[in-house]
Amino acid sequence: MRISTLALAVALATAPAAAFAAEGTAAGIAGGAATGAVLGGPVGAVAGGVAGGVIGTLASPPERVKTYVVQEQRPSVVYEGEVVVGKALPQTVEVYRVPDSDYSYTVVNQKRYIVDSDRKVVQVVD
Repeated sequence: MRISTLALAVALATAPAAAFAAEGTAAGIAGGAATGAVLGGPVGAVAGGVAGGVIGTLASPPERVKTYVVQEQRPSVVYEGEVVVGKALPQTVEVYRVPDSDYSYTVVNQKRYIVDSDRKVVQVVD
């Protein structure tokens, strides 16, 4: 009972911040909830979702990176595979470094994606 009360309190305290956060948060919430549900049932799902959301928000690229990616003009490449946040892009997809950051980006199928140093997609930029 104490654990469920604590999990509920944490969820309520962090819900407003999570509601306004970026796509990294959504992926973190989903992943955390799924993992938490497996490990701890419904209470684990709530706690995992909250923790995943916080981690997803912290992992989001800075606004200046997003601004740079939007302003740059690069050709879009066609890629038959699925581009998913958290999944690495193959070496055949060209990525471009964002100056003074640890991020790169690419334009695939007319969409812009920010990727980390391991070529993992961290955010879709609209």
